[in-house]
Amino acid sequence: MLIFPAIDIIDGNVVRLTRGDYGSVKRYTLSPPEAAREFRAAGAKYLHVVDLDGARSGSADNAAVISRLVNELDMIVEVGGGIRNCAQAERYLECGVQKIILGTAAVRDGEFLKTAVKNFGGAVEVGVDAFNGNVAIEGWKNVTSVNALEFCKYLQDLGVEHIIYTDISRDGTLNGTNLDIYQVLCDTLSIKITASGGITYISEIEKLKNIGVHAAILGKALYEGKLNLGEAIVAAGIQ
Repeated sequence: MLIFPAIDIIDGNVVRLTRGDYGSVKRYTLSPPEAAREFRAAGAKYLHVVDLDGARSGSADNAAVISRLVNELDMIVEVGGGIRNCAQAERYLECGVQKIILGTAAVRDGEFLKTAVKNFGGAVEVGVDAFNGNVAIEGWKNVTSVNALEFCKYLQDLGVEHIIYTDISRDGTLNGTNLDIYQVLCDTLSIKITASGGITYISEIEKLKNIGVHAAILGKALYEGKLNLGEAIVAAGIQ
């Protein structure tokens, strides 16, 4: 299983939210490049980056910061937040981003999703952010009537190869992740699943690996010293 330490960005700064609430922003003193260098030094080869400003605005507000991350570090980077058209997707891929994550646009703009999958293939990931079983969009501000599991099945049928599934109720809480939903997803789907939201313990890393999850995103637990990145990478196995 792959391990992706996460960097969430607001106004160029590293932050973490609790349950996606922009009113609960916690800012960290590390800059995004400093945080990424620490992750790399701990053995991480992969990096998950979210432009939280872009997730709300629909624009790539922190694209310059993200481009710097990609150019300065020898890491495989996936980026989400504000990617709502093919032009922005292409800009990220051209600057060296390996994977682009579609969220709101995947729900709101079916034609763009289909075009992105056709044009960019395996470079497209879809972030399925769920609250009480339904998909949330626009920086998690709006919860739709779209059933998250049914949406995952639709994405698989459409040809999406990789889904990042986040249980918003667990995200940033340091209370553990929703292991049950990842078991259901791995039992139901054949595509790659990344677990995100609330992962706090080494035992969860081991359980997610055994379930068959492809990757895990680690966020607040790293920043708060609840989880050691090096130990998590060892528990996950070969990267």
